[in-house]
Amino acid sequence: MSTPDRSVADLRVAPGVPRGGGRDALTGAAREIFAERGYHGASIRDIARRAGLSLSALYYWHPSKQSLLAALIEESAQAFFRMCEIALAEAGDDPTERLRAMVAATVEFRVRHRVESNIGAREWRNLEPANRERLDGLRRSATLLWAGIVDEGVARGVFCCEHPDDARRAIEAACNAIAQWYDPRGELGLPDLVARYTAIALRIVDHRP
Repeated sequence: MSTPDRSVADLRVAPGVPRGGGRDALTGAAREIFAERGYHGASIRDIARRAGLSLSALYYWHPSKQSLLAALIEESAQAFFRMCEIALAEAGDDPTERLRAMVAATVEFRVRHRVESNIGAREWRNLEPANRERLDGLRRSATLLWAGIVDEGVARGVFCCEHPDDARRAIEAACNAIAQWYDPRGELGLPDLVARYTAIALRIVDHRP
């Protein structure tokens, strides 16, 4: 069977989905259902139904449920990496300010994108080897940003931690884990959360101005 062209695929949507919005509707539906049911509990038919798409339109965008999962994780990882790069560019070359910026960007991303962050953490094991290998490069890129900041701070003598790799892992893990427990309805707002985790990170690296 030939793959329908995009104009035909976009016509096979529910009335509430704007023409040309099939991909966004599909991404949103997959995000919701993966979050609700997990990867193995989600069906491609249910995703299409929630997106208001026919199966043929869905398959135009993604040939399989695995492709959808990989795309969701990749889009989230790329968005996170871009946000960190922007924050670090604005912070300059001072290690302390770069650590502050990296913590702030990570905390904000995990708060504002809790669903995507949790899908990425929980469903990573369900990626097929080829997708996992490809996307692991994005994870390593973020880790290298953290490592570069900590190593530079140690080299300049403003971070005095004895074990920089362990310090980096602890900070990175703590910030990433926020998506798992943070409740926006609680009393702790984003600015307070950023301030709290920045202080924690500076203690972990044994910051000495």
